[in-house]
Amino acid sequence: MGLLGILVGLGILICLAFRGWSVLLLAPLCALLAAAFGGQPLLASWTQTFMSSAAQFLAQFFPIFLLGALFGKLMDDSGAVTAVASFVTRLLGERRVILAVVLAGALVTYGGVSLFVAFFVIVPMAQSLFRTAGIPHRLVPAAVILGTSTFTMSALPGTPSIQNAIPMPFFGTTAFAAPGLGIIAAIIMLSIGLWWLLRAENMARRAGEGYGNEPLPASRDAANDELLRERATTAREFDPAELRQGHHSEAAVPVFNAVLPLIVVVAVNLAMSLVILPRLDFSFLAEPRWGSTSLPAVAGVWSVVVALTAAIATVILCNWTRLPALRRTMDAGANASVLPAVSVASLVGFGAVVASLPAFGMVRDWVLGIEGGPLVSLAVATNMLAALTGSASGGLTIALGALGPTYMEIAAQAGIDPGLLHRVAVIGSGTLDILPHNGAVVSLLAICGLTHRDSYRDIVMVGIVNSVVALAATIAIGTAFGSF
Repeated sequence: MGLLGILVGLGILICLAFRGWSVLLLAPLCALLAAAFGGQPLLASWTQTFMSSAAQFLAQFFPIFLLGALFGKLMDDSGAVTAVASFVTRLLGERRVILAVVLAGALVTYGGVSLFVAFFVIVPMAQSLFRTAGIPHRLVPAAVILGTSTFTMSALPGTPSIQNAIPMPFFGTTAFAAPGLGIIAAIIMLSIGLWWLLRAENMARRAGEGYGNEPLPASRDAANDELLRERATTAREFDPAELRQGHHSEAAVPVFNAVLPLIVVVAVNLAMSLVILPRLDFSFLAEPRWGSTSLPAVAGVWSVVVALTAAIATVILCNWTRLPALRRTMDAGANASVLPAVSVASLVGFGAVVASLPAFGMVRDWVLGIEGGPLVSLAVATNMLAALTGSASGGLTIALGALGPTYMEIAAQAGIDPGLLHRVAVIGSGTLDILPHNGAVVSLLAICGLTHRDSYRDIVMVGIVNSVVALAATIAIGTAFGSF
C-alpha cells in the first residue's frame, strides 16, 4: 500500500499541477495522501517532515532566489538585457541570426539574469531577426531554449543558476565543480543544438519555407495568464507576473554598462569560491549556534550570494539614471522570488514525506541497483524526478534530499570526486525536465504565439537530445578519467 500511495500522490500532483492548480496546495495534500497510504501519522508528516524540509530548503537557497530575481529585474528595467542582446546580434550580423539569438540568450543567463526576463527581451528580437532573414518563426523557441536553458543552466562551470547551486550543500562543492567536464558537456550541447537548428534552416530554405504567418506579438501580457504563471513558478526562479511592475527604461544603455554586471557575477563567484573563502578561518561554524556545519557545506551558496550582491550594486551604479523608479523595481524583483522559492520548497517537502515512508526503501534500492554504477543511477534518479515534476530544481532537490547522503557514502567508498557527482546531477536534472508540461516550455511557446505542434520537435532536439548526449559523455569521461 505504501508504494501505491507514493504513485497515487505523485500522479495527482503531476496531473493537477499541469492543469494549473497551485503547488502550494497540491504538494502538502499529495504528501498527506501518500503518508495515509503508508500508515504514517498525518499531522506529524505535515508539520514535522514536510514543513521542516521545506523550511530547510528556504533557509539554504532563498537568498539565491531573492538576489537572482532582483538582479534580473534590475537588468531588465535598466535596459541592460536588451543592450546585451542587441550588441550580440549586431556583432554577428544577419547572416548568423540563429547563432546570434543563441549566444545572446547564453550570455545574459550565464551572467545571472533570470530565464523569464530573458524570454521577454530575446523573443521579440529573435522574431524580428528571423523575419528579416526569412527563417521560419517556428524555430524561434528552439533557438531561445538552446541559449537560455541548456548549457548555461547545467554545464558551464560557475553558472549562478539555482540548479547549479542545489547540489553544493549536499556534496560540499562550489559552482565550479568539475569545470573541465562541464565545459566539454557545454560544447556538446551547443554543437548538437546549433547543428540541428542550422540543418532545419537549410531544409526550410530548400523547401521554400519562409518566416510564415505572423505570430501573436510577444507581450508581457502573457505573464498575466494565471495558468502559465502557476506552471512557470515551479519551473524557474522568477515570477513572470512581476515583469509588468517597476519602470522599464527607454534610454539606450552603453554596452560596457550592460555587460559589466554579468562579468562581475562570474568573476566574484570565481574569486570567492577558489581564493577568498578557502583562505579564511571559519572554524566557528562548527559551533551549535551556527548550525554545527562546515565551510564546504556553505561556501558554494555564499560565493553565489556575494557574487549576485556585487552584481546588483554594479548594475545600480552603472545605470543609476536609467532606474528612475528604483524602489518599485527592487520591490518587484524581491516579490518575483517568493512564489517560485516557496513552490519549489513545497515540492521538496513532498519529496521528504515520500522519502520517510517505509515503502520508499524499495524505490531507493531499485535506483541504487541500476546497472552502470552510482553515476548512472544518480543521472537516472534526477532525470526521472525532473521529468515527473517538470522542474529541474524541484526534481534535483527531491532526488538529493532522499539519496544525497547515500551517494556521498558510495562516492567515499569508491573514490569518486563529489564534484563529479555534482556535475552529473545538475546535467541530469536539465534533460527530461523539458517535457511538454514544463512551465518554461509552455510559457515560451505562449510568448512566441506558437504551439507544441509548431515547435516542440525542435525543442526536443536542442533541449533534450543534446543534453542526454552530453550527460552520457560526462559519465563516460568521468568514469574513465575522474573529475577535472
